[in-house]
Amino acid sequence: MNTMTHINKKNRVQIVHHKTTQKIPSVNFHLWQPCNMRCKFCFATFLDVKNTILPKGHLPEEEAVKVVEAIAKSGFEKINFVGGEPLLCKWLPRLIRRAKTLGMTTTIVTNGSKLTDAFLKENENYLDWIAISIDSLAEETNIKTGRTANKKPLSEAYYKDRIQAIKAHGYRLKVNTVVNAFNYKESMVDFINEIEPERWKIFQVLPIVGQNDEKIDACIITDEQYQEFLKRHENIKVRVPESNDAIKGSYVMIDPAGRFFDNAEGIHNYSKPILEVGVSEALKTVNYDLEKFLDRGGVYAWN
Repeated sequence: MNTMTHINKKNRVQIVHHKTTQKIPSVNFHLWQPCNMRCKFCFATFLDVKNTILPKGHLPEEEAVKVVEAIAKSGFEKINFVGGEPLLCKWLPRLIRRAKTLGMTTTIVTNGSKLTDAFLKENENYLDWIAISIDSLAEETNIKTGRTANKKPLSEAYYKDRIQAIKAHGYRLKVNTVVNAFNYKESMVDFINEIEPERWKIFQVLPIVGQNDEKIDACIITDEQYQEFLKRHENIKVRVPESNDAIKGSYVMIDPAGRFFDNAEGIHNYSKPILEVGVSEALKTVNYDLEKFLDRGGVYAWN
C-alpha cells in the first residue's frame, strides 16, 4: 500500500517510504502535444518532440495505457493528464479510468474549450480534479497572448458556465493562471471569490529553451511585476504562487513520447522511454528537487 510524504514542521521534512525510490508522489503526463490554442508563453509546446521523434505528437493508445500502468505500479499516487490540450485525445477517458482503477488520484488540466457535459458525465466516477487554465477575463488580453480557440477568446460567462457544470458533477476545482506582461496589472479577485476553487495556482511566465523561445520575449515579466500581481490577490486563501525558481525541477513530468523530463536548467532534459527501460531506470537521468516540490505546496489533501 502506498504511503504519503508528510511535512514535519520541526524537522522540515519527513519522508515515508514509497514503492519507488522517487520521493515525489505526483506525476504530470503530457500525453498530447496538439493544442487548439496558441499561447505565446506556453512552456510545454513539445515541438521538439514532434519534429524529431513523434510526428503525430502522441503515443498510440495502447502504449499510453501501458505508461499509465507503469506509473501506477511504480508507486506514484496522483497523475495529472495535461497537454497540449488533453481533451483532444479520444482515449483520455480510458487513461483516466485505468489510472483510477489502479488506485491513483486523477486530475486533468484543460483550457476548457472542449469541456463538454458529455465528458463530465462520462468521467464523474473516475476523474477527481479538473483544473482550468484562465489567465485573464479580458478578451483583449487573451487575444494578445494567444489564449484563443479558433482565434476567439473564451468569455467570462463561458468560464463560469463550465465551472458551474464541473461542480454540478462533483469534481474538485482548480484554476491555473500564468502571470505575464499582458495580465500582471489585472485583478481576478472578484472572479476567484465567486467561483471558489479549492486551489488557484499562480505561475510566473517561464522561458524554456526549445519550447517558447520565439514568442516569449513579449510575455516576460520581472520578479517585481510578478509580486505585484500576488500582492493584489494576497487575501485569497487558496492561492498557490509558483515563481520561476519554484517551478524549475519541482515537477515529475512525462512527455508525449512517454519519457520522463525535467526543466531544472531552463531546457527540457529527456530520459529514455519508460516502456523501454522501466520507471526506475528512466528516473535516474532526470533531476527533481523534493524540497522545491514541498515548498511550492505540492503535497495537499488531493484525496
